[in-house]
Amino acid sequence: MSNNQYQGSVQSYDSICDQNVTVTARDGIKLATDIYFPASNETKVNGKFPVILERTPYDKSSPSNVYKAKFFARRGYICAIQDVRGRFQSGGIWYPFAKEANDGFDTVEWLGTQSWSDGKVGTMGDSYAGSDQSALATLNPPHLSTMIVAVGASNYFHSSMRQNGALEQRFHIYTFRMAANSKEAEANPAIKKHLQKIWPDGLREIINTFPVRKGSTILRELPNYEQWAVDILTNVKYDEYWKQRGYAINEYIEEHADVPSLYLGGWYDTYPRNTIQNFLDFSANKDSDQRLLMGPWTHGEYEVTYAGDSDFGIESHINYNDLKLSWFDHYLKGMDTEVSSWSNVKFFTMGTGDGNIDYEGRLKRGGYWRTSSDWPLKSTEYKEFYLDRNGKLTAEILDLDNESYSTYTFDPKNPVPTIGGSLSAAAPWLCPGAFDQRGDPDRFIGSNNKLPLNSRDDILTFQTEELDIDTEVTGPIKVKLWIASSAKDTDFTVKLIDLFPSKDEYVEGLAINITDSIMRTRFRNGWEKEELMEPGTPYLIEFDLFPTSNIFKAGHRIRIDVSSSNWPRFDVNNNTGGKIGIDKSYISAEQTVFHNQMMPSCVILPLQPSRHLILPDPSMGHIGSPTGI
Repeated sequence: MSNNQYQGSVQSYDSICDQNVTVTARDGIKLATDIYFPASNETKVNGKFPVILERTPYDKSSPSNVYKAKFFARRGYICAIQDVRGRFQSGGIWYPFAKEANDGFDTVEWLGTQSWSDGKVGTMGDSYAGSDQSALATLNPPHLSTMIVAVGASNYFHSSMRQNGALEQRFHIYTFRMAANSKEAEANPAIKKHLQKIWPDGLREIINTFPVRKGSTILRELPNYEQWAVDILTNVKYDEYWKQRGYAINEYIEEHADVPSLYLGGWYDTYPRNTIQNFLDFSANKDSDQRLLMGPWTHGEYEVTYAGDSDFGIESHINYNDLKLSWFDHYLKGMDTEVSSWSNVKFFTMGTGDGNIDYEGRLKRGGYWRTSSDWPLKSTEYKEFYLDRNGKLTAEILDLDNESYSTYTFDPKNPVPTIGGSLSAAAPWLCPGAFDQRGDPDRFIGSNNKLPLNSRDDILTFQTEELDIDTEVTGPIKVKLWIASSAKDTDFTVKLIDLFPSKDEYVEGLAINITDSIMRTRFRNGWEKEELMEPGTPYLIEFDLFPTSNIFKAGHRIRIDVSSSNWPRFDVNNNTGGKIGIDKSYISAEQTVFHNQMMPSCVILPLQPSRHLILPDPSMGHIGSPTGI
């Protein structure tokens, strides 16, 4: 770096757009693409430029996409925004996520061989547009040079559309959202009018009948949309359906392009486990630079400082376009930007705030940025915290009784309501982020009072004593539960909570959700087969919660809530052992969680030594500054 100054593209041009340029896929389908060029005096600038591609189902001509494309064109890039197959101006039939690889490959290669291209193509995009980058990269297009994969998937079966055997019903909500602006609805005014009544304000009644079954909703008039919703519900085993390139990036690691890649995610986003898994897979198997960036954000909300009712301070946001510009300047133009000095991993640790309520009514959780060469951190000490009688969470197995257990009744017709968490694509019906685990019928569907969630008789709570010192949990989290049920198949949920002590601003304290997950017991021995339980027989089930980084401050408690539903985030288990998505009967289940020396249930937390609880090294830069990150 010369003169201790970073390099970077400045705005040197105007921009001009060629709209609806046709890129023809290998099967003849026309993919509509808006291409933005550097311009001067309303004329394209002669010369060859690196190309940036984003492929989206959300309308290439939306204001946010136009702004983004002009931003890069004015700084010496050609930026192409494409409607994916079957959406808006592109031809063909849309089948979400699964089948994007071929179209993406064909588009990259077309862009890389045009007369105005210098042969280098970078890709960018979030969520769907993050995952479809990874899908095309599994085919290793020769002109692909770098990627910024934000909140994208590694495997949709394992931790997105389905999670440990359960369906993430937000994707059924998503189906209605996408149907409302579909080409099919545009072609039929009656269907469009009906869908507009449903999305978003009229969806509550339909959510109450979830999951979506064939012929049961207006989606029957959009058969391709309905079929996808039914497919992700009824394909319950990990088989060839889920191993398609657009769903299962991690099945194609060897074939995947070896290009510099940034994987970006948030602790309260839908994809933290996916984002980290992508980084781990490709940093271990590729030679090019692989980087991980994890903030405290919800889905795609990198430029705000809050997630739900928690605020993490002014340093917690980033300038997203500047970050992407620094990345592309380095890897497409060879500039010495700040990216050249990045560590392999940058992440935000939550929880160092004063715990007061700010003027917008949010809890001041605070936090700070850190760097590491590895993930998980080398300093991690994995510690078992055991569930015990009387609601205790203890670090000592020797304190457990020989015959201790807890029971509750799980009624699938009265599920535990979803209050925050790692969510996306379902607002306003599912609110993502951190919230006090307390009901509120005005905010959380399924909630019918304002009582603490664990006042329900189908939630077991286990918590530590007040912590003597600040305790940091950073990394992957595993749960081991010894359980039994009167049902042949059922679910168990676990939620990690930061329990704040009483203050004047919240005299009852606060129970803030940190992370959670679910386990469907018929898949306890693997995802390729269903194996029902013998009622009343104890079984050990093991599953991961989403990773996180949070400091539980001195005076707080670490809490674990155990139950059997989290609705409407996940489909509710019928408890019958019947065919998932088909069976319409429901029975209550008597659930047992054992916590004794013979069958010790525990959560394994990735603790960091207290000596690491220090402010970040100033040499790592001013994280979150207007220059990017």
